[in-house]
Amino acid sequence: MMSMMMSARSWLANEGGKHFVLMLWLGANTWLFVKTFLLYSCGRQYHYLYKMLGLGLCLSRASASVLNLNCSLVLLPVCRCLLTWLRGSHTVSSRKTRRLLDKSKTFHVACGVAICIFSVLHVSAHLVNVVNFSGRFSEDFPALNFARYKGEDPKLIILTTVPGVTGVLLVLILFLMFTSSSYCVRIYNYEIFWYTHNLFIVFYVILMVHMVGGALKYQTNIEAHPPGCLRANQSSPQQQGEELERREEEETRCREEPHFQPHYPQTWLWVSGPLCLYCAERLYRYIRSSDPVTIVTVMRHPCDVIELRMLKKNFKAHPGQYVVLKCPSVSFFENHPFTLTECPTENKETFGIHLRVVGDWTERFTQLLLPDLQRDLDILPVLHQRRYPKLYVDGPFGSPSQEVFNYDVSVCVAAGIGVTPFACVLQALLDGRTGLRLKRLYFVWVCRELRSFYWFAERLCALHHKCISEEKYRPLASRLLVGRPRWKLLLDDIGRSNKHARVGVFCCGPKGISRTLHRLCNSAHFPGTSFEFNKESFS
Repeated sequence: MMSMMMSARSWLANEGGKHFVLMLWLGANTWLFVKTFLLYSCGRQYHYLYKMLGLGLCLSRASASVLNLNCSLVLLPVCRCLLTWLRGSHTVSSRKTRRLLDKSKTFHVACGVAICIFSVLHVSAHLVNVVNFSGRFSEDFPALNFARYKGEDPKLIILTTVPGVTGVLLVLILFLMFTSSSYCVRIYNYEIFWYTHNLFIVFYVILMVHMVGGALKYQTNIEAHPPGCLRANQSSPQQQGEELERREEEETRCREEPHFQPHYPQTWLWVSGPLCLYCAERLYRYIRSSDPVTIVTVMRHPCDVIELRMLKKNFKAHPGQYVVLKCPSVSFFENHPFTLTECPTENKETFGIHLRVVGDWTERFTQLLLPDLQRDLDILPVLHQRRYPKLYVDGPFGSPSQEVFNYDVSVCVAAGIGVTPFACVLQALLDGRTGLRLKRLYFVWVCRELRSFYWFAERLCALHHKCISEEKYRPLASRLLVGRPRWKLLLDDIGRSNKHARVGVFCCGPKGISRTLHRLCNSAHFPGTSFEFNKESFS
């Protein structure tokens, strides 16, 4: 029983806040859907429109409400400057709240999936509506019609009206964005994902005018023409010849014909705020990154890893943050995130990154930096000095690794080039940074190739001894272990050594390692000790 309670405590520490926000989001979507569905099915102003279109009307409008909500929310998680400001501001002082910011990418994906699902429902319902507009053309209420005549070809209605044409374009753009967002596309051809995802600008412009055309209309004179009342040329069969009920019939007769009016477009009310915020941020980021940085040195390391050290005026950053690089000579539109491996300090103004040559962009960028680069050389770092291409740096931006110093005990787990977020953390400790809450740090670095450890060998050795011994890398050799780490044994040992502590576990590596650590952190059962899992992920 005690073990189950401790496991539940660990699960709540890692998943409680995320699931609470998820339930709020699902509740808001459900409430909007049900509220709108009932409004269009029971609302008196939609009585005649509902009789013409039926269930398709309710489903199309209910799904549209959910789409409006998610099209506004999906932009907020990609406002990087806003998230960085919130993370560093005193407003968000709670560590639990800051950890929720780390789930921004997950929330962005959730909103995107909701947009796709409800778009399918929205389109399906409107296809039914178009058929009903054609087949149930109203001679009594011409203003309610969207078709030009009875039996008009539904395809013609779609392709010759503003809502129809814009709807087709929105579906096409959304399909391209959704399919190119799959994991396999992002891994094997990131450029396709990048370019198609930037179609969101066109998507929002078209979305703003999608409602222009007034396909759906509501009745404006309900009091003068109660829905279902008898018009001047109508009489109730049940009331014919019944003298006693003539007065009731007079009361139910319409005083005037129904008046219909197109809906005022509401989508812009939902998306204009987040869209303006996002545009303002992008403008700010453009101005901030408009001056190219000075590339001070370029060093090549084993296993296709390049180190850049740069200089930029008034650039300030904290360990764990990342920057976004743009090299117009490689691609004018593309930019890619890289974690800082060295931050500016009072004694030095330069900052640095390490990048692994994987993919078209990094390959072309490396060729511009080091035209004579020969790969897979078993060498120690080599310094190059030459004329470099123009490079623009945007950032810095916040990441989960910034929280390493905010725990009494932290565990940093890296795999391969995933060591970069923690390299800057180690450098801060080596520089003797003071005022830290951190009392103990466990650092685990898993590499497939032994040569990969040379990337930060000197830094690790210096941190281990606070100076490099005469026999180079000897301290590193004493710490090397061959084989896969036994994660459960490792966390068990850390739990026994740090009783009644809240341990921060930070991971930057493949899904296999992160899933294993995440599962172990959720099921930890040490009395008074909980493991809070933090996954490095660029937003």
